[in-house]
Amino acid sequence: MLSLEQTKLDKLLYEFQHSIKIQYSGQLNVKNHHNEQWNFYYHLGQIVWATGGNHPRRRLYRYITQNCPQIAISKLLLDVEDTVSDHWDYRLLEILYKKYQVTIPQINGIVRGTISEVIFDVAQNLNRHPLSYERHQEIILKAPTDFTNSNIVIQQVQESWNIWSKPGLATFSPHLAPIIRKPEELRQMVSPTVYKNFANLMNGKYTLWDLAVKMNQSLLSVTRSLLPYIRQGIMELIAVPDLTLPTTELKNSYNFTPLKQLTAPLIACVDDSPQVGQLLQEILIPFGMRLINVQQPVQALPILIQHKPDLIFLDLIMPGINGYELCAQLRRTSVLSNTPVIILTGSDGLFDKVRSKVFGATDFVTKPIEVDQVLNKVREYLPNALVQTGRNN
Repeated sequence: MLSLEQTKLDKLLYEFQHSIKIQYSGQLNVKNHHNEQWNFYYHLGQIVWATGGNHPRRRLYRYITQNCPQIAISKLLLDVEDTVSDHWDYRLLEILYKKYQVTIPQINGIVRGTISEVIFDVAQNLNRHPLSYERHQEIILKAPTDFTNSNIVIQQVQESWNIWSKPGLATFSPHLAPIIRKPEELRQMVSPTVYKNFANLMNGKYTLWDLAVKMNQSLLSVTRSLLPYIRQGIMELIAVPDLTLPTTELKNSYNFTPLKQLTAPLIACVDDSPQVGQLLQEILIPFGMRLINVQQPVQALPILIQHKPDLIFLDLIMPGINGYELCAQLRRTSVLSNTPVIILTGSDGLFDKVRSKVFGATDFVTKPIEVDQVLNKVREYLPNALVQTGRNN
């Protein structure tokens, strides 16, 4: 008869393998009852990124340090806007690749290590809390470089977990940091050189994961070497906070983006005419709002899902997909189902308005666009939008 732990592990492995089998593209979100969450991003059945759980920033910095020794983490210049999404760490990989000349093999090393650790983290959590699984296709990430073979990763993690749990380490969290509690006793047990190394590393600042990288050893070998001292009370494993993002160092820099500006309303314009987007930009930007122009309507849905605008101006007649169809798709998408959608139409006819309402449109603006029309709609659906910069019309 299978144990409860094995049954839970089999369920976890089934969810991963099912995503491979159906060539899934989207997110697999794993949650427990304590609001901890791990997000796995798939593209055509392969895991391209994973995040969440304990110490996501510490984890990413650790793998950057391990794979890209030329990168000084503290000097990475990140825009605040790049750090607010659930997959901010994936965005950081793109920045490393494009701006810091990090190579493809280095990126692959970071991706594989991160995915493996997140899966290991979920597997260990199985022993503590029930897990639930949800799939969402609202965010689809493409692999930054090559695909990671999900079957191989899952097999490696399963083997690693079996090796970790076999000597009785299943309840030891690698996210804890060892600290020396009885230095004199330790000094009597080891050589002066070993004690010096212990004092430098076992200071409550580095987790077991961190130490494995620093010492260039496996997580298992590091933990087993410390286990006798932990069981005798000479060392203790303590919880440590996650690291901070490097953006905190940019607050006094000339290129720091104020948080107030980032919370200004985000407006989207979906129109194949560049003139319409340019006109809306000239109207809205002076009032402190941000604008996304989408001129390729067939690409609009994933862009809108990613950026989650506060209000959408949507053209009715476009090539590839018309405004009716796109509006219906928006209403079927949970993150945009309640977002105001203002239809841009060249007709003032009742038929267009009635049909647009059926497909989920909120309101209408008749072309050619006039400044007062646009501002009045923004005031109506985003009441506080035009006062954020201290300007009223």
